[in-house]
Amino acid sequence: MVANRHLPVSTWGPAVSGGQGLQWEQGEELWELPPPPVAGPIGYPQKLAEVLSSQYGLNVFVAGLLLTFAWAVHATGISKGDLLSYLITLMLIQLLWMLWYVSRSHTQRRLIQEKDTNAGARWLRGSITLFAAITVVLGCFKVGYFVGFVECLSATEGVFPVAHSVHTLSQVYFLWRHAKDIIQSFKTLERFGLIHSVFTNLLLWANGVLNESKHQLNEHKERLMTLGFGNITIALDDHTPECNCTSTALCSIISQGIYYLYPFNIEYHILVSTMFYVLWKNIGRKVENHQHPKIQFKFRGVMMGTVVGLTVLATTIAIVVVYLIQIGRSKTNSESALIMFYVYATVSLMVMVLAGIVGVWIYRTEDTSLDESKNPARKLDSDLLIGTAFGSWLISWGSILAIICAEERPTYTWYNLPYSILVILEKYIQNLFIIESIHRKSEKYNDNIRTLRVISICNRNSTPLSPSHQKNSGMAGDAASNSRELAYMLNGSICLREDYMTDSREQNPATKCSPHFLPANTKRKILRNIVAFLFLCNISLWIPPAFGCRPEYDNGLEEIVFGFEPWIIVVNLAMPFSIFYRMHSAASLFEVYCKT
Repeated sequence: MVANRHLPVSTWGPAVSGGQGLQWEQGEELWELPPPPVAGPIGYPQKLAEVLSSQYGLNVFVAGLLLTFAWAVHATGISKGDLLSYLITLMLIQLLWMLWYVSRSHTQRRLIQEKDTNAGARWLRGSITLFAAITVVLGCFKVGYFVGFVECLSATEGVFPVAHSVHTLSQVYFLWRHAKDIIQSFKTLERFGLIHSVFTNLLLWANGVLNESKHQLNEHKERLMTLGFGNITIALDDHTPECNCTSTALCSIISQGIYYLYPFNIEYHILVSTMFYVLWKNIGRKVENHQHPKIQFKFRGVMMGTVVGLTVLATTIAIVVVYLIQIGRSKTNSESALIMFYVYATVSLMVMVLAGIVGVWIYRTEDTSLDESKNPARKLDSDLLIGTAFGSWLISWGSILAIICAEERPTYTWYNLPYSILVILEKYIQNLFIIESIHRKSEKYNDNIRTLRVISICNRNSTPLSPSHQKNSGMAGDAASNSRELAYMLNGSICLREDYMTDSREQNPATKCSPHFLPANTKRKILRNIVAFLFLCNISLWIPPAFGCRPEYDNGLEEIVFGFEPWIIVVNLAMPFSIFYRMHSAASLFEVYCKT
């Protein structure tokens, strides 16, 4: 600790240090704690390795994406076997790299290795474990499908689900053991291995999205006939085998079951790719020495938010079931199903908008410290929230323009207008709320330092402190206990903003500092209820598009205004991002709940 002379002051409080260590001033003396070590810049060789590995990954991804596209449009000379062979090769390369990394880590298990406490949260690893288990079940279904059509399917269609299941289980094991690692050796090789893993999972995600979208598109084309849009060309894009199944009933059940499992497989791969990306960004990183408080899940004081959220969730499941039963049966039933969905979604989004506004307002009225430390996981969360929200914004603006520009507007299409506007507004406000939340320090950390924030001295009759007290008061680590000593050592009333409640030794009209905002406990309770409600609502809004309830397909007005193929391309490109946004928002909100 360094003592420096400073301009005479008449208050005891924190001094502005211009980004240096914590400074504390009393009388004419300024006590300063040295600043914590910060992450250093990446050296030139490592920066070059980062650029080279990212370019390698992008080329692997682009090649796979073009191969996927070529198969989807029935390009000459490109079969599904070619695409699956490419994916199997990528998975085998990743498996070899993971085996090498795990074996090398085992030999160095006695060495102290740095960890990123913010990466690979336990609940996140638990989520990918659940999705991985469903992905393995999906692989079993695909093996059964291959056995049924073994006479006319290539061998790669039987090998792929087996290799994919082994790859899935290996990744879960790897991430449970090493998701928090900060790699400091063999950094160039590890960069290529990790970026290969990132883009392999992104290609598997794109393959799952394509298969699921083609199935949804075929069902959508059949439904449009019931809504009276006969002027739209209906041509089913089917990749079904050319031979008959050995057991028709079994193959029908398997083929239908596969598409109900795809949403979980899609979420699994995108979550895994983000975890590998954080590992890649952490290579060679120098972490800060300060310890973050342990985040724990506590279900307490959130009854209101949970009850309302579960009500929305139960209503969503009922709406989806009714929608899937009614849509496509007749024109009247289809229009009723669309109106029912739009009314339900509009009400839900309005409540979510109000909850988000209240949450943002609470954050704006308090003085909680911001966590400005370098955190690749948090930065990725923020970027994904903004980037994936673009998908639903694109669809919503397309729907708004279609309603404005259409020559004829059926009654049910008007319900789409408030729904589309609220989708844009809700995601805008929710992004602001979540990003504001994840950049706040946890409540436990704020409780320890809040008493250091001395607002004013209501009675300036202060007596000098003893040297021992001066020494103790400069130590930031004893902030909570020292602030109590300060309140009694000074010959006057100090108004401390502690939990935003007035804490003074003498309560009289001359020395009271009236609180301007709600008590901290009340605000924390309100925030927890808001986060719990938004968490359940995002899961609720993930369910409809993930399981086939997609009014963007079934509305029909957009196809007339923009043309069938252009609008379907827009929806097929934007919908996967919109679906992922809801799951990613739910994951971010769960983390916020544990911190609040």
